[in-house]
Amino acid sequence: MQTTEKKDITLPPHNWEALEQLKGEKTFLSFKYGGINLAALVLIPLLGYPGVFIYALAYKPLDRILKIARLIGVMCQVLKEFQHLGVQVFPTLEVPGQKNPLDLLVKIPKKAHILISIRSKGESKIVYNEEKEALYVKRKRKGLKVWKPCPLVELGDYTNWLNKNRELFGMSSREVRNVPLAKVLILWKPTLIDDRKDEYYTTVGSLKVLILKRKGAAFLIPEEDIVKFIKAFLASYEEKET
Repeated sequence: MQTTEKKDITLPPHNWEALEQLKGEKTFLSFKYGGINLAALVLIPLLGYPGVFIYALAYKPLDRILKIARLIGVMCQVLKEFQHLGVQVFPTLEVPGQKNPLDLLVKIPKKAHILISIRSKGESKIVYNEEKEALYVKRKRKGLKVWKPCPLVELGDYTNWLNKNRELFGMSSREVRNVPLAKVLILWKPTLIDDRKDEYYTTVGSLKVLILKRKGAAFLIPEEDIVKFIKAFLASYEEKET
């Protein structure tokens, strides 16, 4: 009788290995950014406008440095708090057709799958229009502007991609169906959540969070609540099972 051998799956970089890779990239970009900064400071008095142009080149690597720093911060918290549950954290997953990668996939075996997008829009407040199911960025003296690409649509697309590519992360179709999944949009300061009425919030475990609907439901939380949210999400499903 023939036996079917189970294929060994090489998981994408995750946990501490991936964290070290991110730290290495941050160090490299910080060095690169520092070099551009220094050149600009020297050239601005000598060349005028060209020096300003060189200084402007530093903004792209600076944005990337800030993004990596946020990823590292969230990863460290999640790994330390949930390592006893065998947590796996996969950062910066490229998703075909998407401008932005999936920032973090948090997999707690048999307990939860959490897709996380980390975003900052500077000194602004994020407004959700429930009728249009759209997010807006509100800035002083600039009014409202539609947030594009919409993080809620992105999270929906990431979810579809994960379902189709579950084997990359060692997930079975049964696991995908039965394990609770949460889509989370983290806002990083100084970006804030605009004041909302209580009816737009839901309770997850003991935590009150804003829930947004577009391509399914997603949770909008400030950066400092990520560990609280994951604990509350796990507790809410543990209560249902008892």
